[in-house]
Formats: sequence, C-alpha cells, structure tokens
Amino acid sequence: MKNLMLATAVAALTASGALAADVKLGVSLGFTGPLESMAPSMLKGVEMAVKEANDSGKAMDGTTFSIVQADSTCADAAAAVTAVERLVTSDKVAGIVGGMCSGETIASLEKVAVPNGVVMIAPSATSPALTTIDDKGFFFRTAPSDARQGEVMADIILERGIKSVAVTYTNNDYGKGLAESFKSAYEGKGGKITITAAHDDGKADYAAEVAALAAAGGDALVVAGYVDQGGSGIVRGALDSGAFNTFVFTDGMVSQTLVDKFGKELETSFGQNPSAEGEGRDAFIAKAKESGFEGSDAFAAEAYDAAALLILAMQAAKSADPKVYKDKVMDVANAPGEKIMPGELAKALELLADGKDIDYVGASAVELVGPGESAGTYREVDFKGGTLNAVKTH
Repeated sequence: MKNLMLATAVAALTASGALAADVKLGVSLGFTGPLESMAPSMLKGVEMAVKEANDSGKAMDGTTFSIVQADSTCADAAAAVTAVERLVTSDKVAGIVGGMCSGETIASLEKVAVPNGVVMIAPSATSPALTTIDDKGFFFRTAPSDARQGEVMADIILERGIKSVAVTYTNNDYGKGLAESFKSAYEGKGGKITITAAHDDGKADYAAEVAALAAAGGDALVVAGYVDQGGSGIVRGALDSGAFNTFVFTDGMVSQTLVDKFGKELETSFGQNPSAEGEGRDAFIAKAKESGFEGSDAFAAEAYDAAALLILAMQAAKSADPKVYKDKVMDVANAPGEKIMPGELAKALELLADGKDIDYVGASAVELVGPGESAGTYREVDFKGGTLNAVKTH
C-alpha cells in the first residue's frame, strides 16, 4: 500500500509539471546530410550547457538534465518528423534544441511539436517563413531570420563595389526564402541580379547549373546553399570552368569545411553568418576550448544558448511542462534582470530560484523579438590567405 501511495504521489507530481529528478532534452540536428559537418560542434555546445547546469546542482529540487539525440538529416522532412516523434512520444523529452534546417524544422514543428505541446528552440533554422508560422507559442530560435541576412548580405556586397551578381540557391525553404530576401534588398539598393536559379542537392555534377549561371554573368556568384552538398558542388564547377572566381557565401556555407575544401581558391570571396562579438562570445569560445571544441564553429554558440534558454525557462517556471515554461522563455532571454554570460548558468539558476529576474545574453548576444526570434547580429568574413577571417559585424 505504501508503494502504491508513493507511486500515486510521484505521478501527481509529474502531472503537475514539477521538475522531475532527470529532465530529458531532445537534440534534433542533421548528423547526416548537407550540414553534417556543422552538427558535432553544435551538439557540443548543447552538451556544455547541460553539463554546466548539472555541475551547478542548483536546478529545482536537484534536477539534472540529460540529452537524447535525433538525426533530422536536415534535408528529409519526413525523416525529421519521424525522429522528432520518437523524441516526444518515446523518449518523453521536455524540450528540443532544433531543428537545424528550415524545411525539416517547419515540418517537425507543425506535425509534432505544436500538436503535442513541446517547445522547440532552433539554433540554425533561418527561413523567414518561421516568423509567421502558427506555433502556438512553442517555437523560438536563437539564429536570426534570413529576412535580416538578406539585407546584411546586400549591404556587404554593395560596400565592396559589386554592382551585379548571379544567385544560386538550394531548392528548399531555406534557399528560397533567403534568395527572395536578398533579391528584394539588393535590387532595392540599386544592385543588379543577372539570374536567380535553384540547384538540387545530392547531384554528382553541376555543369548544367554552372553553365546557366555563367551565361547570365555577374561580378560575383551568391551561393545560398549547403557546404556539404550542392553549394560546394556549384563552387567547384564554377572554379574549374572559370565561370566565377568571386563568391558570396551565406550562413549554410561559411565554415572551416569550406576552407578545407577550397583554401586559397577563395582569395577574393566573402560572406556572412550569425555571430555576435563581445564579452559573451569571448567567454563562450574560451569555455569551448576548455571543453575540447572550437567555439567559433557555425551555430555552436546558438546551440549552447538554445539549451541554456530551455533550462532557464524551466527554472523560472518551476516546471518542466512545456505548456507552462514556454511563457518564461522570452522573460529569461530579455531585460530586465541581471545579465548572464556563458559560464554563468549556476548564477542564473540561483537568481531565478530566489525569484529574481535575469537577462540572458549568452554566447550569441541573445535578444528575442517579435514571435520569439533573435534580433540578429552578423559577422562579415573573408578567406584571404586560405583562412576564414572575421572582418566586422553588422
């Protein structure tokens, strides 16, 4: 009878949304697919935030957090939905860091997360379509919308005196949204686009696509694609044929992998990706180094911040129930409150436990606006000397 009463009490506690002894966090990233080279550092960012929270011992009622991984593949929406369904229905996660690519994020959100009332915080899904999606308050992202990236990219190109470009984009939600955003901004500022053409990922040869881009011409080629897939295929074809020697790269391309593939062939090329500068980023990169990975890798900082926001929102709500803590995400992310940097999750958990406000700055200068997405700071980069170099922020 005592065991029955205990079991009933535990069930009631769980149903009330109180934090359990161990709370599972799902991580839905493309561990295979067109951005698989970015996923390991993003996962390490999540792991660092979870370890920091666990080591502090300051989460409600001695709560600890564990990670359950799922491979979204980035490119296959059906596979991503299946993977996220497993996280929600089988693994019983209380929140998800993910998705990684925009199309699979939209599918997972609409078909799994919203119907089941589970919070998703995406570190790298950037399609403008996610701004207006009917998420019922369950979706947030620490990466800014490509509506912002399009404007930044247009400014960077024009500042460099490039008045005409050809555009190739990966044929999905991410590529289409970014190409449209850029086209509107660039033409609105007086630039000329000679052609806007989609490319499909997974092809062995991109000669036909490169030929069409070359025929249209332009002072540079904008590549809104994926570094582990068609984006690099287009670049290789363009370089080998002499069609273009200057490329403008979007966030899906800017990474060490791009440098490893092309090195000094990118001497006159440049691009941009989300990346805040300052105290928070410096602290994150230092802590990442201690943890054995490169903190400046694409979206690693945003992944750390996504995990931290899940944990801190639960602490603020005193609940691991997504239907409860979703209303605290914006609160912990924004002013007022004491500013929280990477490495300060213990302090943040303690302040929240005492009923005080925090303003989570984190690794990517988190400031959530509108429907819960990052206001957005971008890092302009170039590849002079065969290395990835930060130029300035926008």
